[in-house]
Amino acid sequence: MKPDRSRTRSEERVEELDISPTRLLADIEVLQAERDAAQAQAADYLLALQRERAEFQNFRRRTAEEREREAGLASDMLIFKVLVLADDFDRAIESRPTSAESASWAEGVAAIDRKLRALLESEGVRPIEVTPGAPFDPREHEALINLPGSDFPEGVVVAELQRGYRIRDRILRPARVAIAAGPEASDPALPIN
Repeated sequence: MKPDRSRTRSEERVEELDISPTRLLADIEVLQAERDAAQAQAADYLLALQRERAEFQNFRRRTAEEREREAGLASDMLIFKVLVLADDFDRAIESRPTSAESASWAEGVAAIDRKLRALLESEGVRPIEVTPGAPFDPREHEALINLPGSDFPEGVVVAELQRGYRIRDRILRPARVAIAAGPEASDPALPIN
């Protein structure tokens, strides 16, 4: 028998399709499952992208902080080296000659010292104030000598031996001080236990 030529190919195709409700429901379930899987995968990709973006932002922040910290350390090291010069100026000013012929030399040294102090101050470097009779503070002071028999109670700063400095809110170098060790043990007024 000859095929009926009156039907078109599309009509033949329509007859081949199974459009029963059970078949359509099964197809819908498959499509819904595929959609749900695609949405879950998209959510996973979005979560991974957000995590990567957050990690990158943290990396960029840490790198910037590290770069800033290293620059600060390099700056601190330079300032620490300049403090050695400041110490030399302190010693030069303390031991300046008193003769009239060397007065201009001493004034020149004092002027250079003032410029150096202004430079340090412009960078946020401040000296740590040390007052004789003030309590010893291990955060700001470094005790080099215990002086027995001073007029101060034990544990109190007696004298500043080397100036200390802070930069902004950090101690760059503690002040080196002498502290009172209390009365001498050989004092006859004290009872011996």
